[in-house]
Amino acid sequence: MYLPKIFAEDHLDVLQKFIRDFPLATVITAGPNGIMANLIPMSLHSIGENGTLRCHLARANCQFDRIKDGDEVLIIFNGPQSYVTPNFYETKKVHGKVVPTWNYTTVQVRGKATAIDDPEWIYAQINDLTNAMEASNEKPWKVGDAPGEYIKKQLKAVVGVEISIDKIEGKFKVSQNQPDENRLSAQKGFSRAENDTMASLIANGGLK
Repeated sequence: MYLPKIFAEDHLDVLQKFIRDFPLATVITAGPNGIMANLIPMSLHSIGENGTLRCHLARANCQFDRIKDGDEVLIIFNGPQSYVTPNFYETKKVHGKVVPTWNYTTVQVRGKATAIDDPEWIYAQINDLTNAMEASNEKPWKVGDAPGEYIKKQLKAVVGVEISIDKIEGKFKVSQNQPDENRLSAQKGFSRAENDTMASLIANGGLK
């Protein structure tokens, strides 16, 4: 991706936390029939230098035909984003030389996928993902809460996929290229708009 140095985030721990915080990813593959993309939730595991992603998708999903060939996949995780109005910038009052832009956070991952058709592996992946998503609930739902035969039937309808991360890049564009007075005024503008997440990102220069 286009990645100016000022917006680049290369701390692996920050990038991995981002994936865990925003696990719903766009999975992109390319093949003889063109490009295909699907939204698929991922679980991240501490395997390999950069980590390993695991997921599952429906057997009926034709993207699986490409993934099982071991082709490279591009996986995009998107986090907080917001339109930035020029009205937020302090320098607008001085010279008017400001334009709208968009602040956003994203992590891109590339790697080769391996298909795994093993009910126990798939169950473990679904269990890991579910536990992570349910952790903040007062009474977390567990996969084991559902009837065993029902879960077995569901497992037959999906396949597992594992992606060893070969390359991982982060781009956190949160007004770092603006002068100090504009960063401060944009931070205040987002606070007034009750967008505390973006205000905090600007204040911290990203997801540190």
